[in-house]
Amino acid sequence: MLIGSPNTLHGLVTDFSELAWELVDAFWPGALTLVARHQPSLQWDLGDTRGTVAVRMPLHPVAIELLTEVGPMAVTSANLTGHPAPEDCDAAQRMLGDSVSVYLDGGPTPGNVPSSIVDVTGEVPVLLREGALSPEELRKVVPDLEVAN
Repeated sequence: MLIGSPNTLHGLVTDFSELAWELVDAFWPGALTLVARHQPSLQWDLGDTRGTVAVRMPLHPVAIELLTEVGPMAVTSANLTGHPAPEDCDAAQRMLGDSVSVYLDGGPTPGNVPSSIVDVTGEVPVLLREGALSPEELRKVVPDLEVAN
């Protein structure tokens, strides 16, 4: 789920730890996705997530403006499995075609490295996927960060 402000988290997640907030303060907006327990009141069909939601605040002014205007959006990756993420709207249209109803062209993306994903549902945050942020960068904020096998 993409959000336009960290304040939006209050309505989406529960049991959000102080360590999770420290990660938000250090890396949002940016390439950090956090997996957290979602509020029981969240009625969106997010698939079989076992009570969790993955949230990120993107570092793109057009995306933030859109999310601020319309609210959080449940999204998926902008690429087909096994293919690199498209770096501009034309590449996304070539890859995804008519399977997407609306394309918003906010210019080229700054890079092709995915976000790092950290699970903050437990007592100790766990890096599920290393992406733009390395374990070393994340440990500057959360020294006890674990790395999933």
